[in-house]
Amino acid sequence: MDNVDNSSAAANQPPPPPRQLSRYESQKRRDWNTFGQYLKNQRPPVPLPHCNSGHVLEFLRYLDQFGKTKVHLHSCVFFGQPDPPAPCTCPLRQAWGSLDALIGRLRAAFEEHGGSPETNPFGNGAIRLFLREVKDSQSKARGIAFKKKKKKKKRSLNYPYKMNSKIE
Repeated sequence: MDNVDNSSAAANQPPPPPRQLSRYESQKRRDWNTFGQYLKNQRPPVPLPHCNSGHVLEFLRYLDQFGKTKVHLHSCVFFGQPDPPAPCTCPLRQAWGSLDALIGRLRAAFEEHGGSPETNPFGNGAIRLFLREVKDSQSKARGIAFKKKKKKKKRSLNYPYKMNSKIE
């Protein structure tokens, strides 16, 4: 009979594979790393604890250059038209919904990395104001109003009889 130590046999097992991240968690990690890299590339580099809403606003404006949403200028003949009949030279920008989702993920990542909700630069009022202005300007430029999604009401059960009626 072999004397096998179970603890050493367990130690020889390969570590379990890392769990698969959800799409949201993967995006959040990628966004957090991108923002961190952005801060490091600033001159001078900005340490994360010194990051403020101004840095976040600069980051959002920096991202605009990679946008894919056509936002018509006031001077454009297609300003206010949802489906322009011809191309124009108006700039491509980040869509409001993409920026809003990005800020939500970065806000969560900040707190997951030890930041407090009170000092979270992604939850600052200046960021909310910026997002509202982007939303308004894009809706006017495209002639499309953003509609707030209505919360679904809980369905009440319809009983065939009244609860207070007497059953005889």
